[in-house]
Amino acid sequence: MKWNLVFLGLLLTFGQLSWGQKGMDIPEYDGKDRVHDLNAKNYKSVMKKYDVMVVYYHEHVGSSKVAQKQFQIEELALELAAQVLEDLDDEDIGIGLLDEKTDKVVAKKLGLDEADSIYIFIEDEVIEYDGELAADTLVEFLYDVIEDPVEIIDNMRELKGFHNIEEDIKLVGFFKSQKSEHYHEYEDAAEEFHPHIKFFATFSPKVAKSLDLKLNEVDFYEPFMDEPVVIPGKPYSEKELVDFIEDNDRPTLRKMQPYNMYEIWEDALDGEHIIAFAEEGDPDGFEFLEIVKEVAEDNTDNPNLSIIWIDPDDFPLLVPYWENTFDIDLSSPQIGVVEVDDAESIWFDMDDDDDMPTVEELEDWLEDVLENKIDPDDDDDDDDDDDDDDDDDDDDDDDDDDDDDDDDDDDDDDDDDDDDDDDDDDDDDDDDDDDDDDDDDDDDDDDDDDDDDDDDDDDDDDDDDDDDDDDDDDDDDDDDDDD
Repeated sequence: MKWNLVFLGLLLTFGQLSWGQKGMDIPEYDGKDRVHDLNAKNYKSVMKKYDVMVVYYHEHVGSSKVAQKQFQIEELALELAAQVLEDLDDEDIGIGLLDEKTDKVVAKKLGLDEADSIYIFIEDEVIEYDGELAADTLVEFLYDVIEDPVEIIDNMRELKGFHNIEEDIKLVGFFKSQKSEHYHEYEDAAEEFHPHIKFFATFSPKVAKSLDLKLNEVDFYEPFMDEPVVIPGKPYSEKELVDFIEDNDRPTLRKMQPYNMYEIWEDALDGEHIIAFAEEGDPDGFEFLEIVKEVAEDNTDNPNLSIIWIDPDDFPLLVPYWENTFDIDLSSPQIGVVEVDDAESIWFDMDDDDDMPTVEELEDWLEDVLENKIDPDDDDDDDDDDDDDDDDDDDDDDDDDDDDDDDDDDDDDDDDDDDDDDDDDDDDDDDDDDDDDDDDDDDDDDDDDDDDDDDDDDDDDDDDDDDDDDDDDDDDDDDDDDD
């Protein structure tokens, strides 16, 4: 029996040995070692010492500090239980530890196949304990184990006590005597289910008449049901009784107790539980529980309907965990559907006023649950859709941001292009100006050169003229001389 994830690790969280209701008084640990470390060499001799042997087949404790701390707490709970059981006069009950890794051979010989489980060896029977690993709960369970598998109802006072038991599956049969062959078959069947299912018998015709039982007939009572189911086919063999019980051992309404919490949690229909939280001692809780009981009684023939009732007062240390995990307020009654594997859930919508739902309203809601119209997975899908919407919004925002960035980049590019164009224009203007200046300079130089040339020409002409004049004058003078 594995500790289920819904409860796993809570011992460490709360630092307590028990999260259930306060049961029997457990003394402080006196420091004496009573729990045996079983191995291949000693397990036979140790188990022979006791009428009843309790074996905790645990996973190997490695180097993890968390695992070591958890194992220390579990070992202390077993030591406390052994200390209390030591004072029993009628039975010698021993407790031992068996390591999954180092003691595989011993586990195989004893028929132990599931680690983190507690097995109880009594006579030729092996009983698996499916409750919390707490000293008080384990001790009380062991007290039931050492009781006889069948309780005899001898008188009307004891019959009244039988009727007061409503939270457990119970059977009652009428037989001629304890020597009856049919009673022996009944007793053998009881040993198969002891102490999880209560077996009663009477040899009193008066008691049988009050129960409306015929000789060798057995009635089967579901929890919280006033009217029994008569097991057909009397007289019965052991096998016939066992087969009928196994076919009907999931009641329409059952209560989770500290001694059966893991067994009930793991026994789910299609991986889901319908859970009703209600405090029986609270007026609203009591009223709601009566409604749930009526719904269960009206639908007891529906094999698909199974409701687990949890009284928060029985598990005070688990209340904050459940409220946080399931997102509910356990100060008022609640009913919902819970996934066993991941603890996802969806809950009946209670009105804000003080009125409880009617039987009809609750039956309609349960019908929708059974038809999968209401399912925790659908609630997950809605959450996923919301997440997708958020993602889409984020994507849109990202796209907008990208567009804005692109626009900004384009604007920057345009500005850069404009600047480049302006720079090019300026450069061109400068080049033109330079060219104009160069042209002007060239023109000026040319003009100057032309002027110089003209001046030179003029000078030459003047010189020539002067020369001619001089020559003429000379000629005239010569002529005068000749004369």
